[in-house]
Order: sequence, then structure tokens, then C-alpha cells
Amino acid sequence: MSIPVIAFFNNKGGVGKTTLVYHTAWMYADLGLKVLAADLDPQANLTSAFVEEERLEQLWPEEGARLSISGCLEPLVRGTSDVGEVHVEEVEESGSKVWIVPGDLLLSSFEAHLSEAWPRCVDGDERAFRVTSSIYRALQRAAERCQAELVLMDLGPNLGAINRACLVSSDSVVIPLAPDLFSLQGLRNLGPTLAEWRKQWARRMEQKPARLDFPLPQGEVRPAGYVILMHSVRLDRPVKSFEKWMRRIPEEYHRSILNDTLAPPGEPHSDPECLYMLKHFRSLVPMAQEARKPIFHLRAADGAIGSHAQLVQEARREFQRLAGRILEKTGLGWLFTSRASR
Repeated sequence: MSIPVIAFFNNKGGVGKTTLVYHTAWMYADLGLKVLAADLDPQANLTSAFVEEERLEQLWPEEGARLSISGCLEPLVRGTSDVGEVHVEEVEESGSKVWIVPGDLLLSSFEAHLSEAWPRCVDGDERAFRVTSSIYRALQRAAERCQAELVLMDLGPNLGAINRACLVSSDSVVIPLAPDLFSLQGLRNLGPTLAEWRKQWARRMEQKPARLDFPLPQGEVRPAGYVILMHSVRLDRPVKSFEKWMRRIPEEYHRSILNDTLAPPGEPHSDPECLYMLKHFRSLVPMAQEARKPIFHLRAADGAIGSHAQLVQEARREFQRLAGRILEKTGLGWLFTSRASR
């Protein structure tokens, strides 16, 4: 049985996706879940959020094997063997642990191999299936090694072959959005693309060789819902200039992602597909970055005093609610309930 994989993806960048994955991973860890965060964005921003620069130099040596997602794929690229040993980095903070599959800028070179393999799967080519499923198998091995109960996947903002392989490897996808025109356009691009990728993978699964010695993902890629990251909030309400975009998000999501043209328009707070509307907690962000910890782990020693201390507690409540909603919508709500009741 495979470990559940939740992808966080939007083909529009700059919406706070990596920050969302980072904080959600730590929240699940705080709740007692064993969570693996996988950095599949070639920019490797999630890795740099978890891992200090000195350690990054060790993970990405100029010569020799790289302890990253790219490093474990290298034997397959060279044709010498299958997916290699997957390095898992353990990070501890405030008594909680998160395990990381480090990203790598060199992952972008794997794009061409995935692009070449995808059409050859239709012909039942075994190596094409091996290449296409390599990221899925690498993550499952990594999750088994650290006994993870859940994998959170951070993806780059594009519709290329790497993200196609990653999304096919996922069970569910959470879509972070900003209340702006660009996010609406991103939904219009993303919905048909996800539907086509699911359909194409289903056709390829029909053509897979009768006997394979490695597992393949099911390619369900179920939309779990969307998270609105409200970068500008005043008195617990979004700034007026963003309100019109927020009102348009539910209808666009239902039409583009769910292919539901009959869904009545409404506000995000009444839309069951809206997982959460998350405040930015702007004043805590630089403090958390300096301390290299999530904002809800900040303490007085980090500068979180007075009103900042109150915001830290508010952030903890917000992310705990969001974490619960994600598990609920992905059919994993029992994990959250069992931890939250402790």
C-alpha cells in the first residue's frame, strides 16, 4: 500500500506555495504525524527553508554524488541501474521532526528524459514506464525509510514534464491562490491540463507491460480544494481591491478545475472547495526567516513579544485548522483527529 502524496501546485508563481508547504509540514509534525516534505521544484526554495547553507554545500558537492532528488535519479539517467538510494534529511525544531527529500537545481535536466519517455509509454515501453514512474518510486522509498504517514510535495510554477510526472505521482492536489487576476487565469490553464494528464495516464496504464518489477502510480490527482493566501488584510478583512477577485474564485474553480458549470457563484467562505483563507502574518515573516523556524514556533527570545506573541498563537490556530481541512478533504481526516485529541 502506497503512502498518501499531497501535491501543492499552481502554475502561477508567487502565491506563497512553498511557504504554505513549509508551515503545513511543521504543523503536521507538531500534531505528531510523521511527514515527508519533498522538494520537486528545481529552484529548491523549500530545501533552503529547511536546511542551512553550510549543510546545503554538503548535499550539493561540486564533485561526487549529490544527496538530493536529482542524485537518486542519476543512475537511471545514465542507464546504469534504476532509481538509486534516496537521501532523506531529518530536521528538528522545537521538539518536532520533519523529514526532507532535498531538491536540486539539477533536477531541471531531468525534464528532457521525462518528455521523451511520456509518449513511449503508449507503446508499452518498459523503460519509458520506469522513467515516468521514477519520482513516484523515489518518494515512496523515502517515505518508507522514515516511516512517514504522509508526503507533501512542493512543485514549481509551470506545466512541464517534471510537474506532469509529479502530479501523476500524487493522490491529491491542493491549489494555493492569491486574490488576483493572475490566479484566475492560472485556474483556467490548470483545470484542462490536469484533466488531460489524468486521461493520458489512464491510457498509458492500459498499455503497460504485463509484468513489471516496479510499482506505478494510479494517477488520480484528485483536486482537494484551494487555499487563498490573503497578502493584504485589514481588520480581519481583505483589502477592498482584492475583494472582487476573491468573489470570482469559487465560480472559476468549479468551472475550470471541477468542470462544474452548474455550481452557483458564491463567496469563498461558503464554498466547500475553499480549504482556508489564510492571513499573511506579515510582521512575523522576517522574524521567522531569521530564526529559521515556522512562525508558530516563534518565542520571546526570537522577538515575539507583546502583540507579536498573540499573532504567533493566532498563526498556530490558523495553520492547525488548515491542516485539518486538508486531511479531511483528502480522506485522511482520521490522522488529524487522532493527533488533535491527544
